[in-house]
Amino acid sequence: MKTFTLIGLAASLLGCAGLYLASPNQRLLAAQWPARPARVAGTALLAAGWLGLAQDMQTLTASFAFVVVLMLAFALLPYVGAFFGRGKGR
Repeated sequence: MKTFTLIGLAASLLGCAGLYLASPNQRLLAAQWPARPARVAGTALLAAGWLGLAQDMQTLTASFAFVVVLMLAFALLPYVGAFFGRGKGR
């Protein structure tokens, strides 16, 4: 796999995690991250992720891969939080 593709996927996943951890309903951590800085960093990482994917792929292919990664991450993060946060009494 090409380097920019891996960088794009990693940045996209980190951006999704940043946006999720800024939510008041997240269950991965005991307290949410500060909303504004986490949202700004998450959005910047998502933009960098798409740009990284666009370096190695065509625009339409990069957009499709980006949306699939977003869908996967935003669907799995609440389940990961519920699985690891179940013993915290929430």
